[in-house]
Amino acid sequence: MFYFSRMPRSELLFNRMSPGRAAQSNRTGRFEPHAREGFDDGWDLDEDLPPTRTEVSIERPRSVITRNTSPDIAFDRSINPYRGCEHGCIYCFARPSHAYLGLSPGLDFETRLIARPEAPEVLERELRAKSYRPAVIAMGTNTDPYQPIEKEHRIMRRILEVLYAYRHPVAVVTKGTLIERDMDILGEMGRQGLARVGISVTTLDARVARAMEPRVPAPARRIETIRRLSEAGCPVRVMVAPVVPALTDHELEAILEAAAKAGAVAASWIMLRLPREVAPLFREWLAAHFPDRAARVMGRVRDLHGGQDYSADWGKRLTGEGAFADLVAKRFAVATRRLGLSDALPSLRCDLFRKPARAGDQLSLF
Repeated sequence: MFYFSRMPRSELLFNRMSPGRAAQSNRTGRFEPHAREGFDDGWDLDEDLPPTRTEVSIERPRSVITRNTSPDIAFDRSINPYRGCEHGCIYCFARPSHAYLGLSPGLDFETRLIARPEAPEVLERELRAKSYRPAVIAMGTNTDPYQPIEKEHRIMRRILEVLYAYRHPVAVVTKGTLIERDMDILGEMGRQGLARVGISVTTLDARVARAMEPRVPAPARRIETIRRLSEAGCPVRVMVAPVVPALTDHELEAILEAAAKAGAVAASWIMLRLPREVAPLFREWLAAHFPDRAARVMGRVRDLHGGQDYSADWGKRLTGEGAFADLVAKRFAVATRRLGLSDALPSLRCDLFRKPARAGDQLSLF
């Protein structure tokens, strides 16, 4: 049961008017016993409110490799250096994970972040375990490892250094151009068949991108990152993700073409997903930024998911179903064949994995 407490109008406006943030509110997480509701108490004056500052807490993990058995995901293990994401994409399917921390999937997800600076050392301990067997580690599957705070914390950089030392395969997904800092490692690993990168491009319209993913580098800048990584020797997949019905779906072919010209060698797409708290946050965002098409967007979304905002059925949750989903899939197939992006990438290599010798290790007789 939820118990409601009311908060002053100033706090409500603080959430709704935060510049550079996508969430229009800071709804209470679903596991909390109390919920807050904003109201006008008549005492607040109209004033410009300060921007919401990013807060970073530190977590010391006992393990960092997360396992999954999802039948529609191509990897079985992943690492997330951060919880929460300053990029603030309003559609981010990872927002509900913040509720497990007692925080809101709304503004808290964008501003109250958790860094795991000891992750590289913990990872090395896990890789050295006698029972460990190598398989591709996916990074960026929940929150972006190259979000702005990585510039200071450098956790992702140190994780890559560990993976390179062990010759361990890695697949990275990001919207952050900060990944260019690590082209020296990713380029070398890419040439050895140990790494590839997926760059997510949702739209080429800078205005839409600014509203929808406020702290992500501009679309043109991400296309340039595809070029630079490709030239460095790391294979790049462009990810048209998510496709937002009635808002960005018309850009599918243009995104693929721009990425192919920049050097992308593969492509993928995912339909908009609105699990749990993401759905009301997205509806609020639509009403604030695109009121003229909000009903059309949500109507199309519900058509994709059997009349609901979202359906988590295996095999359908990433694409939706029905006529519109089929049309997007066919358009994607035609465009990728035309642009040379339809071939599957070769599997990353696991046979190069080795455990580097350390001082004090017993030497082999052979």
